[in-house]
Amino acid sequence: MADIRRIDITQPPGPRMSRCVVRGDTVYLCGLTAGDTSQDIKGQTTQILERIDHYLREAGTSKSNLLIANLWIKDMALFRDMNSVWNEWVDPQNPPARACVRADLARPEVLVEIMVTAAK
Repeated sequence: MADIRRIDITQPPGPRMSRCVVRGDTVYLCGLTAGDTSQDIKGQTTQILERIDHYLREAGTSKSNLLIANLWIKDMALFRDMNSVWNEWVDPQNPPARACVRADLARPEVLVEIMVTAAK
């Protein structure tokens, strides 16, 4: 069995989870949200994508190796603005498979949450 490496394990009182898990040549990120939820959808999306870059780097990979992305958005009226930030960030030569759905998120100020899986 391949070794499993867990990066950034959260501590109580919040949910206990790993923000990033590496097993073999696959990197799994948890659903990430913005740290500053006072920002609009573009600002929150930018923050999340910066966090994704950080965890992918720490795991030894990059956005060019994304396999799949799941995006949850509070209001589909915000889709165009969120997607404009995504399109500027994603590697146009290596885009992942992707889904984006409207969802009730954990806190009302959270406008978007993104979870990705990547190869190393």
